[in-house]
Amino acid sequence: MHWTMRLAAAALFLSLTMVVTRDVEDLCLYEALSDADAVLCKGLEVFYPELGNIGCMFVPDCNNYRQKITHWAEPLVKFPGALEGTTYILVMVDPDAPSRSSPKAQFWRHWLVTDIKGADIKKGKVQGQELSPYQPPSPPVKSGFHRYQFFVYLQEKQNISLHSKENKTRGSWKMDKFLNRFHLSEPEASTQFMTQNYQDSPNYQTTGAGNSEPKDKPK
Repeated sequence: MHWTMRLAAAALFLSLTMVVTRDVEDLCLYEALSDADAVLCKGLEVFYPELGNIGCMFVPDCNNYRQKITHWAEPLVKFPGALEGTTYILVMVDPDAPSRSSPKAQFWRHWLVTDIKGADIKKGKVQGQELSPYQPPSPPVKSGFHRYQFFVYLQEKQNISLHSKENKTRGSWKMDKFLNRFHLSEPEASTQFMTQNYQDSPNYQTTGAGNSEPKDKPK
């Protein structure tokens, strides 16, 4: 009887260990950005389906999130500190195109929306004049991690527009000149997240691969 009880206890312990190990392996870890990159995270929240608020985080290397984000529609961008009765501009850029080590196409303009009411963006609604339709993050293969930055600026009573030359391509956008042209100073809020091409992820399976994705690189 004594040995039977010990064997039963050992079997129970082994089964529990296997369950715990499996749970750890299946756990989706959200990793925060470094302190240097987190400096940009000021009062802005960015929500994607399944991921939740990804501001100031790496897109997790699990559940195919790094591939899914290249297909998802625009995120919900929430600025809780927005003032009602005011108007804002939202800018989303990639400063690391085509790579952070060689950002020759900085800044890649992913999204530009003007005339957003404070009451809307306070609730997470980006409704306004879309000068550059949303383009999902799609970092090139073997280009490392890219930062995807969001800025919200207070818009004065004036018409905001892009030059015809700026509309020809999203890459190599002179963001500083755009901001100076419309007297846009420091952003009211900002944040960023980081991701890399899903094929560069350690968990990527090559079987069935081959679908090409749009890349953040000059045209």
